[in-house]
Amino acid sequence: MSEPKPRLSKQFRLFDVYAVATGATLSSGFFLLPGLAAVEIGPAIVLAYLVAAIPLIPAMLCIVELATAMPRAGGVYYFLDRTLGPMAGTVGGIGTWLALILKIAFALVGMGAYLQLFFPDLEIRPIACGLAILLGVLNASGAKNSGSFQIFLVFGLLALLGYFIGGGLPKLNLTNFVGIYDVGAQSLLATAGLVYISYVGVTKAASLSEEVADPERNLPLGIFLALATAIVIYGFGTATMVGLVPTDILAGDLTPVATAAHAGLGNIGALLLSVAALLAFTSVANAGTLSASRYPLAMSRDHLAPRVFQKISRFGTPLYAIAFSVGTIVAIILLLDPTGIAKLASSFQLLMFALVCLAVIVMRESRLASYDPGYRSPLYPWLQIFGILSAGLLISEMGVWSISFTFGLAVLGVLWFVSYGRKRVQRTGAIFHVFERLGQARYEGLDHELRGILREKGLREEDRFEEIVARSLVIDLQEQMEFGEIVTRVSDWMGEQTHVEARDIERQLLDRTHIGSTPVTHGVGLPHLRIDDLEHPEMVFVRSRVGLHLQFTHPLTGEETEATLTAIFFLFSPDSDPSRHLRILAQIAERSDEESFAGEWQEASNDQELKETLLHNDRFTSIIVGRDKLTADLVNHPLRDLDLPEGCLVAMIRRGNHVYVPDGDTMIRTGDSLTFIGDEVGIRELQDRYFNH
Repeated sequence: MSEPKPRLSKQFRLFDVYAVATGATLSSGFFLLPGLAAVEIGPAIVLAYLVAAIPLIPAMLCIVELATAMPRAGGVYYFLDRTLGPMAGTVGGIGTWLALILKIAFALVGMGAYLQLFFPDLEIRPIACGLAILLGVLNASGAKNSGSFQIFLVFGLLALLGYFIGGGLPKLNLTNFVGIYDVGAQSLLATAGLVYISYVGVTKAASLSEEVADPERNLPLGIFLALATAIVIYGFGTATMVGLVPTDILAGDLTPVATAAHAGLGNIGALLLSVAALLAFTSVANAGTLSASRYPLAMSRDHLAPRVFQKISRFGTPLYAIAFSVGTIVAIILLLDPTGIAKLASSFQLLMFALVCLAVIVMRESRLASYDPGYRSPLYPWLQIFGILSAGLLISEMGVWSISFTFGLAVLGVLWFVSYGRKRVQRTGAIFHVFERLGQARYEGLDHELRGILREKGLREEDRFEEIVARSLVIDLQEQMEFGEIVTRVSDWMGEQTHVEARDIERQLLDRTHIGSTPVTHGVGLPHLRIDDLEHPEMVFVRSRVGLHLQFTHPLTGEETEATLTAIFFLFSPDSDPSRHLRILAQIAERSDEESFAGEWQEASNDQELKETLLHNDRFTSIIVGRDKLTADLVNHPLRDLDLPEGCLVAMIRRGNHVYVPDGDTMIRTGDSLTFIGDEVGIRELQDRYFNH
């Protein structure tokens, strides 16, 4: 068995995601490109920036879906590798990494245009190299440090841009907008293709998804907020530039924001917006370094790059991957012209976005139950098809040199895979699961990997795991019993919960055990089944104090083996929701693997305590009625009279040797043990009410 790969620590929260996505977006697209775009279509640059955001939306939504399903370092590389296979992943990984490196070098050198407003004789390249090294050191010292610095940069930048837009809008000269709608559709699309690259940074946070806490919430929200911010800034910002400076002056200006700020806000405005430009370029370089270093890391984990890149430092960062990325940035700054090359790389980004849209189609059509994104892009598959076609249209508008550069990067990726990666990897992508539906091979390793990701992500609120546990059946064995007898007993109980015959349930459970579909580990068995007409998941707990002997087929080796079980958790779920079924299985497996589980399971004195071994301590609490005045006051009252915090409920009542799932009319008696489940805040309030008074 291969040793587990070290994982990056989850140090990024919502503001960090927002700051990385926003910081990677607001740089040359705002502070440099408007002057170049004005050469093409004059005041209609405002429309071009709005049109350019449209084809990005499908790609962004698809990237968010894939990132919440597979929160792993590497972003686009990882998604393409796991969907289209390692060759496509290699092309995407190397090409996206190099395109991002070029953008970072371009940003660092691009600072020169603004610095030379104040220091005409300044040597830009040494300063750019020094800043690249400084950002590399900051990134190596920990994601939290670079994330905090990114937040500082972005909010400082947004404050200065707010000053520029807020101060400039009242002073607009509306005559500067004359002819804004006279531009032709082809010219508008061509210019939209030029400025499209202004928005692509919003998706870079996906490459950091492994380091995001609660990625199913923080990734979509952070990226969507960043895109909304970018659209507002680009829309109002370009309108302010055009309104303050006639387009015949704005056209070709490499410092358009400083020029507009000087016209509307004077010397102080020009100075402050030049500072904003420096913040923007530093921000995109920092965010880019964060993102770029995760590509060598992810490819190294998959044996498509040297092993050294997957080493994690004591700060929880990929030190060698960062050093290699920074070294490449410095080499490009010193040896090449990153400005021209970075513009050529824009078409490669569009190609990757088209492939990401295709990746979502492949994952959906693979019908893997373990593919369980926290966010699903809407309007499937039309949104994805539009994303593919619109990216192709913009690529065709970017000229032969951009297309040739994109082809060159793709060839570089293929050559690297053929010469280095092919002999080191044996996996395929989810596309083979689509082929499997057509009678060809599939790759089981991907399903196992996605199940591992499900286990890491944990449950969702809508899974209502506590309620499932609360109403479950408990069988506590004091004597030896055969596994088949237990299955018969459980099947009889399940036959009463559904229209499926008990003997049919029994046959399926035994067959699945025989073919190796019953997970068995650490003395715990997890027989499970999905049933068509079941309304909600049901569980049966079985404890055997003397141990229960089981013969089963090992799922990896295919050989007959045996084990002695002390715990068996039968799970039955509706066939319509396979992902929730897998999440619940993963939760049980995660808990049963903890060191504390075996002891707590054996020491539980009754059914209620057995159930509580699976519950989060912060999501449930129990009280015994009558032990003090507060609880004695509950006696002879129905449950509906209880004043419970919002989101809390009484899941079960233990009365003597019996456990009840109560309703509102259930009367509370002295000695009843009430188990409450709910959110952390509500449970804490109940504990304060009954225990901490």
